[in-house]
Amino acid sequence: MAITMVADRAVRPEVLPTERLLDNGMARPQLRQDFRRIDDLRNAISVASLWFWVAVLIGAAVWIGNPLAYLAAFLLMGPMNARFAILMHEAAHKLLFTNKRANDWVGTWLIAYPVFTPISIYRRGHFAHHKEEFGPREPDIAFYGGYPCDRRTLRRRLVRDAVGISGWKNFTPLFRALRNESFRPVSLSIIGVQVTLWAVMWVATGRWWIYPLLWWLPWMTQWRVINRLRAIAEHGGLEASADRRVTTHNVRQTLPARFWFVPYNTGWHLAHHVDMGVPFRQLPAFHAELERAGYITEGLTYPNYRSLWRALASA
Repeated sequence: MAITMVADRAVRPEVLPTERLLDNGMARPQLRQDFRRIDDLRNAISVASLWFWVAVLIGAAVWIGNPLAYLAAFLLMGPMNARFAILMHEAAHKLLFTNKRANDWVGTWLIAYPVFTPISIYRRGHFAHHKEEFGPREPDIAFYGGYPCDRRTLRRRLVRDAVGISGWKNFTPLFRALRNESFRPVSLSIIGVQVTLWAVMWVATGRWWIYPLLWWLPWMTQWRVINRLRAIAEHGGLEASADRRVTTHNVRQTLPARFWFVPYNTGWHLAHHVDMGVPFRQLPAFHAELERAGYITEGLTYPNYRSLWRALASA
């Protein structure tokens, strides 16, 4: 018998629709506008502050100039990669700015391309993910499938991430795409952004190796571990269903988790899948609305990510 991590029906009561929520969990039209409000100014500050902290981390490591400082900067660049990824995800949903041209330009050139992501391709695949999690066009099934697994299997996957094997598989298609006329412009643009970043870091620090050490290598290694742990905590061990509580885990959020791998409220992921039009700043409020309705229950909620990862490695 296949092992499933789907929560028992007893903790998934049929409570919808309500006076405030439709039968699919979305807020009724008179309330939906509040939940879908985009804060342009605060989002612009988020993008600017992300780059500011990247500059502070790299600058502080160079200024201190000892191996421990470089190690600390390397480790902290993992959470920075998580922030780029989540803001890119927000832009892919067209929720970063109300002006769609600004949304796409910032999302492409200041967020996605710096972290090697062709956002137009990501957007198409990600919308397929939202249309039917675990469906035939699910782009991330390689992440979610095969859970729960045994501890040795999960450890092997994380080691492959940590030493760069997974990163290399994600990095090399950027150059193979140069042979494809359709993908070549995007690939050249990403490479151009990377060359620019390398040049800026080299000129600013006087050290050619800052870019590969503190930009490329964290993306190749540490970010792969963070991304896998986040991804399996979102959907690992679940299955296709119209009930989002069957396709998406719910985990109580803590400050350390929100700092390291689920920034910008992305840990309220079940609420995001109930209504993918809710911007990240509104997800906690929408999550609270789903709790008040009885749709999200205590029995459905993991107390922390460690408990969920243990369950994912319990086969």
